[in-house]
Amino acid sequence: MKKILTGYVLGLLLLLVPLWAFSESSDLLKIRQRVVAELMAPMPEDSRVRALLETQEEQGTWPGINYQDVSREAFEHRVHLGNMVTLSRAYKTKASKFYKSRKVKQSIIKALSFWVENDFICDNWWHNQIGTPNSLVSLMLIIGQELPEDLVTRAQPIIGRAHINAPGARPGGDRIKIASIQAKNMLFIDDQLTFDKVVNVIENEIKYVEWIGREYGYTYRLYSGGFSNRSSGGRGIQYGNSFHHRTDGVNNTLSYGLSYASAFIEWAVYTEGTKYAFAEDKLDRLIDYYLDGICKTAVFGKFPDPGAKNRSVCRRGTLRAYGADAAEKLLQTIDYRKTELEEIAAIRKTGIHPTVSHATFFWNTEHFSFQRPNWFTSVRMYSTRNHNMEVPYNSEGLLNHHRGDGANHISRTGDEYYDIFPVFDYQKVPGATVMQKAELPAPNEIQKLGQTQFVGAVTDGLYGAVAFDFKSPHDPLIARKSWFFFDDEYVCLGAGISCKSKLPVVTTINQCLLRDEVVISKDGKRMKIEPGEKQLEQVDWVFHDGIGYVFPTSKSIHLKNKEAKGSWWRISKQSTSSKETVSEDIFSLWLDHGKRPSDETYEYLVVPATSIEQLETQHSKKNIRILSNTPLVQAVENQALGIIQVVFYQAGEVIFADGMKLMADNPGIVMLKTTGNRVSELSVADPNRELSKFHLSLSSKIEQSGEGFHSSWDEVEKRSHIVVEMPKENYAGNSVTIKL
Repeated sequence: MKKILTGYVLGLLLLLVPLWAFSESSDLLKIRQRVVAELMAPMPEDSRVRALLETQEEQGTWPGINYQDVSREAFEHRVHLGNMVTLSRAYKTKASKFYKSRKVKQSIIKALSFWVENDFICDNWWHNQIGTPNSLVSLMLIIGQELPEDLVTRAQPIIGRAHINAPGARPGGDRIKIASIQAKNMLFIDDQLTFDKVVNVIENEIKYVEWIGREYGYTYRLYSGGFSNRSSGGRGIQYGNSFHHRTDGVNNTLSYGLSYASAFIEWAVYTEGTKYAFAEDKLDRLIDYYLDGICKTAVFGKFPDPGAKNRSVCRRGTLRAYGADAAEKLLQTIDYRKTELEEIAAIRKTGIHPTVSHATFFWNTEHFSFQRPNWFTSVRMYSTRNHNMEVPYNSEGLLNHHRGDGANHISRTGDEYYDIFPVFDYQKVPGATVMQKAELPAPNEIQKLGQTQFVGAVTDGLYGAVAFDFKSPHDPLIARKSWFFFDDEYVCLGAGISCKSKLPVVTTINQCLLRDEVVISKDGKRMKIEPGEKQLEQVDWVFHDGIGYVFPTSKSIHLKNKEAKGSWWRISKQSTSSKETVSEDIFSLWLDHGKRPSDETYEYLVVPATSIEQLETQHSKKNIRILSNTPLVQAVENQALGIIQVVFYQAGEVIFADGMKLMADNPGIVMLKTTGNRVSELSVADPNRELSKFHLSLSSKIEQSGEGFHSSWDEVEKRSHIVVEMPKENYAGNSVTIKL
């Protein structure tokens, strides 16, 4: 590896004579100008620049930076790099008081000299191959031509650690970031041949990849290294438009997948109108991923879904709203899905509510999201095909053990969980059923492979039902959990809840920031709950912050509406994590299944974007009919919409309100839409991902055949036999919808 890197660096150094003698084509010049303009966009404040000049030490360092600690948890050296870029922007910005300032230039030279003399190497490879090279190439593109030539030359080997054959340039998120840095460096040193090669690599990274878990979910033990086999693939945009950064199958759509898209969008704009412009089909796929992956994983397409976040929950502001920049840039490249991009830009810029509702299941990632104009929710799960959570790399996200256990966050404004995580009770995750322990296992016990196969969802794109055959990888606990989603409410069912340990088991309905008074209905009477923590009997519904939690039959509940304390250091041991006590007022609502429960159940409705007056009409409660809630069948009927959703954990049957009977000959999830007593639409899904055909029967006469399905009427049994062809290979787990 050292010989390869040395040869690479020598090749670069030969290209540095003369360093500034650009011979690039007009296309390269245009791209370079766009890159520099982007780098110059955040204009530094004069006060910030003045402070950097006044505090810089003689050797080029700044106080407050620990230059000795190069550990994964520290590497404050990134602040030094950022300071150099800030100074370079001020030096090249005409509107700055420090434009062309000799003092600023000398400060940059001193700071860069100190860096190249020490060549700091972090224990975290990311800084060495991405973070540091990115800062230095930004510095070079902004001011490099005005720095001493020998200093620029000495910086090149450090920048050169970012190249497409580097160890960290794995397919997926890191490869595109490293390639982007290398391409910018080629613009700086005027290496058109390498630039051509790297830009081609960037463009061709926009592709779907086969998720190894589809096969490894059953046979991964037969493969050397299993999921951790680096050559096994599966990194990048998944079929279904979620994103996997590693081979663990964890949802990284709103972390690495976000920066992955940002890098492509950046280069799509840089190269637009040049010979390097991305092919139309590549831009189409990029926009599909942005709209159907990133935006559908976000609350209103604007705020990050906390359920899709991993270790980044331990960083301040991780749930801040996204800007309109990405959508606006994509609008510059092509007219594909223009109206949708314009709406996302408007949502993010002006705060309008989305007009498009959706029910989306990312089948390779076991993540479901559901959007209505006034509310958003999601369900996070895992199976034998993937892992429950990201490893707590760099000592971040140290308490995330249960955040994948059917997490069901609910948002009406988008900021219900903003910076809640220092004070969060990590054994009361919204939607999750968790055994309450004295303390969580060690952080190195967080990531676990799922232990069940029956995990999935059925959806027609607008409505959906989700099923999670849950077996905790941490505790001796099992449950069968399901969610049924409609326009005004959704239904949450749990059955077969059993635990071998003599510890309490609870299902948390929600845990969020306390934003308003809490009101309940008890014995049909409305009452406000004073701050505190209490158990309440015979509760009909609970109301907080525009969201209602309704119980089909009066229920004993546990409720907390008071201050909680914690710290950022509690969940992250980064050197910058504050140890100061943080306090937040918290609303938490949960059901206690008792110690060592056996075959316990729960049933509740969530009614978002509602009011106390609407709850008192019992509109949702009257609309919803729970047909079954057993470990074998969970089923719900929305009588107003004429929608029936059924989870069959094994072959079985269910009878609807009007007496119609549905029978499944195999496990699966079914959704029916009815008009009067006629079935007008049928959707099916196979959470096990093993059926080639889905077999079911209805006590309603349907004689029809079409693409991918066949139905025939059995006069003797008085039922229709329906056979539906199921998606295969990369689409196994996706739903099939048939119009009847």
